[in-house]
Amino acid sequence: MNKVQIRHSLLLLLTASIWGVAFVAQSVGMEYVGPLTFNCVRSLLGGLVLLPCIWLMRRMDSRNGSTKTALDPAEKREQAHTLFAGGILCGILLCTASNFQQMGIAYTTAGKAGFITAFYIIIVPILGLFFHQKCRVTVWIGVLLALAGLYCLCVTDVSAANTERMVPWLPVGKGEILLFICALLFSVHILVIDYFTELVDGVKMSCIQFFVCGILSGFGMFFTEQPNISQILAAWQPILYAGVLSCGVAYTLQIVGQKGMNPTVASLILSLESVISVLAGMVLLSQRLTNRELWGCVFMFIAIILAQLPQKDTQGKMKSG
Repeated sequence: MNKVQIRHSLLLLLTASIWGVAFVAQSVGMEYVGPLTFNCVRSLLGGLVLLPCIWLMRRMDSRNGSTKTALDPAEKREQAHTLFAGGILCGILLCTASNFQQMGIAYTTAGKAGFITAFYIIIVPILGLFFHQKCRVTVWIGVLLALAGLYCLCVTDVSAANTERMVPWLPVGKGEILLFICALLFSVHILVIDYFTELVDGVKMSCIQFFVCGILSGFGMFFTEQPNISQILAAWQPILYAGVLSCGVAYTLQIVGQKGMNPTVASLILSLESVISVLAGMVLLSQRLTNRELWGCVFMFIAIILAQLPQKDTQGKMKSG
């Protein structure tokens, strides 16, 4: 591994660390504001942060002398339509996925949220079967391990559980169900991103999706919550972290870090996000997992690695944490 690859690997590790700690920020943010309010503000901040990044990347391209084939007006309009269509569709999916995630975090720990959300890495290759993509044996082994991990993480002894956090008549917590739905939605989100990033600029599309997510969350916020500026200001630290660092900075670092990197290696480094979420929850929030839940994390992490061993471009795409 040369110096450039080491530097890019460190950038990806920093990205995974930012995303992992973001679960703590999201958990703390729920103490002050509702999930829709939190995601509205953080997403709008993420979009605003990407605007100067887009300008800076354009300046860097012009200085490096990179040139693109000139497009006629009709092609420019078509490309713009594709860009906005991708950004809007991704924004809708991001809005639903991130709000299910935010609601789920209110009922569980940051570490469990990180690992259950990471289940999307297992789901993506399975969904690929519908697009005539093959799943290797390692993926199916990963699926079995992931199911075992989910059982250890999610299924609880009802008699010993906090009934307020449980789904009625089921040995599963509300937070775990919401986070599982979030993982399903993120899986579709990644497949949509994989399709559109082949056609348009990924950073620009991400900027649009953050604004769409923020606006849609804002509509829901006014209808279902009672947003209060004083509460938002009280939650400025977790919101700023989730919006600026997790959405804006981490995504830009991922774009830079993945250049010239093997997609499988990049995705494996980024999957450390789930491990870091557990460690961050322990250190920053004094959250503890039972031995059974820790085994669940181990099973899930092995499954995540197995699912990424084949070189899948979709695994290297963005997941907005």
